[in-house]
Amino acid sequence: MALTGSRVRRSLALMWRGMRSHPGTYALAVGASAVFGALTVGVSRAVGWATDSVVVPAIAGDEVARDRVWLGGLVLAAVALTLALSVAGRRIWAGFGVVRIQADHRTALTRQYLRLPASWHRAHPAGQLLNHTTSDTEAATGVFNPLPFALGVVVMIGVSVVMLFTIDPWLAIAALAIIPVTVAVNAIYQRHMSPAVTRAQRLRGDVADAAHESFEAALLVKSLGTEGREERRFDDRTQELRAANVRVGIVRSLFDPVIQTLPAVGTLLVLGIGTWRISTGDVVAGDIVTAAYLLTMMTVPVQAFGWVLGELPRALVGYERIAQVVDSSGALAYGDARLPRTPGQPGLAVRLEGVGVDVPALSGAQRRPITLLDGVDVDVEPGATVAVVGTTGSGKTTLVSLLARLSDPTRGSVLLDGVDARTLADGEIPDQVAFVTQTTFIFEDTVRGNVTLADEGAPGAPSDSEVWDALRLARLEDTVRALAGGLDAPLGERGANLSGGQRQRLAIARALVRGPRLLVLDDATSAVDPRVEQEILRGLADRADERVAGTAEPGAATAAGGGSPGTTVIMVAYRMSSVTLADRVIHVDGGRVVDAGTHDELMARDPGYRELATAYEVETERREQERADAAAAGALDDELEEVAG
Repeated sequence: MALTGSRVRRSLALMWRGMRSHPGTYALAVGASAVFGALTVGVSRAVGWATDSVVVPAIAGDEVARDRVWLGGLVLAAVALTLALSVAGRRIWAGFGVVRIQADHRTALTRQYLRLPASWHRAHPAGQLLNHTTSDTEAATGVFNPLPFALGVVVMIGVSVVMLFTIDPWLAIAALAIIPVTVAVNAIYQRHMSPAVTRAQRLRGDVADAAHESFEAALLVKSLGTEGREERRFDDRTQELRAANVRVGIVRSLFDPVIQTLPAVGTLLVLGIGTWRISTGDVVAGDIVTAAYLLTMMTVPVQAFGWVLGELPRALVGYERIAQVVDSSGALAYGDARLPRTPGQPGLAVRLEGVGVDVPALSGAQRRPITLLDGVDVDVEPGATVAVVGTTGSGKTTLVSLLARLSDPTRGSVLLDGVDARTLADGEIPDQVAFVTQTTFIFEDTVRGNVTLADEGAPGAPSDSEVWDALRLARLEDTVRALAGGLDAPLGERGANLSGGQRQRLAIARALVRGPRLLVLDDATSAVDPRVEQEILRGLADRADERVAGTAEPGAATAAGGGSPGTTVIMVAYRMSSVTLADRVIHVDGGRVVDAGTHDELMARDPGYRELATAYEVETERREQERADAAAAGALDDELEEVAG
């Protein structure tokens, strides 16, 4: 998508690409503009004819000429009506073209945002990404509003030049002298405007990013009382943007009056030359009126070209910022391999062979990449429940995110049912792998919409019975039934009317309803009560046993935990009560797998795991004691209130 070459070449390529993307629309817009230009020239000839044939003779006392005044008025009115229709057509079709190109850019950006891996998004602030779809898109398409007009009135310029030379060469030379001056002024204008616009567009992204961070961190800001700091931070960005916009305005204010004054200077020059030519008897008054009118009308196309040239620096900057995203490398490539999925099929078999993950250093001083995982070998049997444990920063999230192919390993392979994940077709992994993170996003939609993530009644959308079954497994059924509307109950922005634990359970239900063969939980129950967490995990295991034995109730979701029989579950866990429910435990430390086995086996032979497990148990006991103390204090307050009453 990127443009190459000189500024002139890139400008021409930008305009050509935009018009080529919607040729029919721009053919109509340019055609209507060409009709306008031709009719404008016709008006000039009509004005000259009316001056020589009607106005001058009528003033001289010619009765016949006075009787023909209505004819001149009728001719001018007819031409004016046609002019109005051509202007309306040009503006309507040009408007259609602009919004369609904007839609193309926004679609291309959104498609690329979805294709690029999570690692790319972590390096690009959300505010900048939003700015690409708003300010940059509007800047990149601003030139297409005046462009059809400028191209269409080329007809006007061509016909006007021919008529001017037909009337008198000296008048033509005087009239056309302003065109090279206008081109030179615009060249200087672009040289000063481009850097100013580039800075302004970048700062718009910075302001959007600062605003986005403030909104996202509203709870943190309010709780810590840092409103003043956020206000100052945002004010600093906006002041920089204000100064950049003022710079852009100053440049435009210096050049726009010059461009708009040049046609008037040309008209004065024509009138001066015309007076001399009349005195020599080479032209008549009607010729001067026609030439002056033509030059006045040429003010419009000259200004139209000025508008195009004025918008081009900003359009190039906006387009190139969009192109940087659309041309970004790193999008995951897909193959054509498929994972079989038939009724009664067990969960996925997972194998990691020599997996390593390196990421670029964030600091410019550190040139060597940072290793997050190295030499990881893991083998998980179908239907197994595996807990991944380790200290903070040990690489647990990086490891499990590879299973959902949020990114690819730098070294080694991730095999699902023996198939390299990189060779699978697009959509194959989301269809069979469900990934639930600790941070839960809730859409401003109904409960049903948030669980199914599909339009109601859409082909393949989960049924209400499947939704209720998933909510039951996620231990959220009673909460939803208590809401007014049940599955149709609206949830506020980001699930504001749900607690943190309820939001996490809703996210688990969202994963379960898809019937995954592999369920990945990245600390997805951290806000859930330990008792409820164990109920969820036991429910997954019980449903797996029922499905394998063929004793599940009819109408329930076709899965272990909403998925296939014996759904494979891999979870990042911190509570020993959850870890002990797993069939197998993987201990990760420093980006490597230290040991793997059952909980009892690791307690016996892995000192690091034993120390970690003990710390987990101490922390769990502390939190449970705090919860018990809080409950006791609440009960005591209730008793005191009853006594006082």
